[in-house]
Amino acid sequence: MTASGPDFVQPPWVYGPKETMDWIEATHPSKKEGKKTHKDRGKELLKNMHIRLDLDVRQTTIISSNVFSKFLSKITKNEKIEEHFEIIHIADIILRSLAKAKFRNTRKIVVDGKTLYSHPEITTDLRKTIDILEKSSLNNARYIEISATLTDVEKCTAEIKIKKIHRRKEHSIDILMKGEIKRELYHVFCNYLVEKLGLEKKSFAE
Repeated sequence: MTASGPDFVQPPWVYGPKETMDWIEATHPSKKEGKKTHKDRGKELLKNMHIRLDLDVRQTTIISSNVFSKFLSKITKNEKIEEHFEIIHIADIILRSLAKAKFRNTRKIVVDGKTLYSHPEITTDLRKTIDILEKSSLNNARYIEISATLTDVEKCTAEIKIKKIHRRKEHSIDILMKGEIKRELYHVFCNYLVEKLGLEKKSFAE
C-alpha cells in the first residue's frame, strides 16, 4: 500500500460498464492473451538454422603418407576418414526434403569442384535437378555442394555440403539455411530426413 492508498486496482463501485470490464481485466487478466496455438507456432519464423549430421555407416581411416601429418593426426585424433555411403543417393534425399519444405529453385550443384548445374534465374527447377542428379553417373564422387532457395513470404537459401572424405571431427553433412523459414516447413524438412536417413530428431535442435 502506498501513501496515497492501496496499490491494486480499486473496484469500480461508481463506474459504468466499460470501467467495470477494465477493472475485471486488470485484476483477472485474460488467459487467452499471450497463449499461442499449435498453428501459430507453426507460422513462427526460424532464422539461420545450421544442421550438422553424421550417418551411421562404415568408416575407413585414411593413413597419410607424410610422416609429420601422420604423427599430428595421431596426436590430435583428427585423421582423415572416408565414409561408405552412396553420395548421389544422399543428395537426392536432401533435395527431396527441400522440395517437401517448398523450396523450388536449385541455384547450383557442384560435384568434386566441377559445376554440374547452375541456373539461379529459374525459379521452379528443383524437381528437375533431382532427375538430373539421379541420371548422372557420379557415384564415385567424394564431395557435393548444393544451393537452393525458398522464396515465399519468407526468403531462405539452403547451402548444403556432403563429404565422403573429411576429418574425423568434421561432419559428413552440413546444412546452413541462411534467412528465415517457417517453423512448420523446417519441421517438414527435418522429419523427411529423419525418416529417410534413419536419424534421431535431436539432431535437429532449434
